[in-house]
Amino acid sequence: MQSALRITTKVLPGNKIEIEIPEAEIGDSVDVFVILPEKSEPKYRSVLDIIEESRRRHPSRTAEDIDRQLDISRN
Repeated sequence: MQSALRITTKVLPGNKIEIEIPEAEIGDSVDVFVILPEKSEPKYRSVLDIIEESRRRHPSRTAEDIDRQLDISRN
């Protein structure tokens, strides 16, 4: 009979999870199913959160860099 183990864990930075399986041995193959919780209403983010996320994703550019890029695009 196949055994199952239910583990609840938190999502870590980088959208990663970590689990420990005390019954398993190194080299064992396991199947992992991830069930996401139902979300009743959409998550609304503040404008400041959106701006901060944008700054993290895109490196800061100076006004001169932007002007130079616009000049190149126009020519």
